Amino acid sequence: MTTNSRLFCHLLAFVTVVVWGTTFVSTKVLLMEGLTPAQIFTLRFAMAYVLLAAWMGIKALIRKRHGRRVAPVSRSSRTRERGWSLVKRELLMLALGVTGGSLYFLAENEALNHTTATNTSLIVCSCPLFAMMIIALFYPSEKVRRIQWIGSLIACIGMVIVVLNGRFVLHLSPLGDLLAFVACLCWAFYSLLMKPAIERYSTLFVTRKVFFYGLLTILPYFIFVPDWPAMEVLLRPQVMGNLLFLGVLASMVCFLVWNWVISQLGAIVATNWVYFNPISTMIFAWWFLNETITVFFLLGAALILIGMYLADKRLR
Repeated sequence: MTTNSRLFCHLLAFVTVVVWGTTFVSTKVLLMEGLTPAQIFTLRFAMAYVLLAAWMGIKALIRKRHGRRVAPVSRSSRTRERGWSLVKRELLMLALGVTGGSLYFLAENEALNHTTATNTSLIVCSCPLFAMMIIALFYPSEKVRRIQWIGSLIACIGMVIVVLNGRFVLHLSPLGDLLAFVACLCWAFYSLLMKPAIERYSTLFVTRKVFFYGLLTILPYFIFVPDWPAMEVLLRPQVMGNLLFLGVLASMVCFLVWNWVISQLGAIVATNWVYFNPISTMIFAWWFLNETITVFFLLGAALILIGMYLADKRLR
């Protein structure tokens, strides 16, 4: 990969994380309108899945009209598919839908109900370190160099400084902190599982499967909590607008871009961008909510950027 191509991938990762860092506003609006975290997740993933399936259907019709064969998998996967049964493929996609969808979002949102936002942010945003450990454990061929460990640790320290922002007081809550850690591990395993998936299948195919199995595995939740918002609530302009933002941009577009970035940069380098999430959230809060940018924020942001640079340096 050329330097310009790599920079472009990093730019896409940056934009994706910025969008994800601002979704808390839309989610907060929807919560104030009476929707639950599970309802919000289900609606945004359902919207993303329907739109993505429709787009793939349109592409298939265009290819068929032009006499081109429609292949659901990437060009490099044709020979490898023989060694991968359909059952194994669907189990992989199911695991991606759970770790990157239903379980991740439920654990993260429920954690906020039992512990502070600071604790949740600290634990969830530390997932790049765990992702690096897990990838090094399951893929010994993926040699994680010392400079990558150092860079990730520096970025993690910077993330802690940004989140705490000079207030070095943590309130322990075993249940909430455990749920946040579950969300952290979910995203780390999502990064791990994405490696074999994108090596065999196209980003479009994998992302659609993630949405499908994310929706499928959230359904049992509604058996125990049979609650659904009234159509009158869903048709409110502020509700519909925020759901469109979460479903179309933050889910469909961002998941497609993120999965493609992982295929280009690798799971370790791409996941390190999660450290940038608190920075985008803080900048957004400063811009729209007039929150103060402190020296701690600037110091933490600098450490995050330095750490991310070091983690990527040896891989160019």
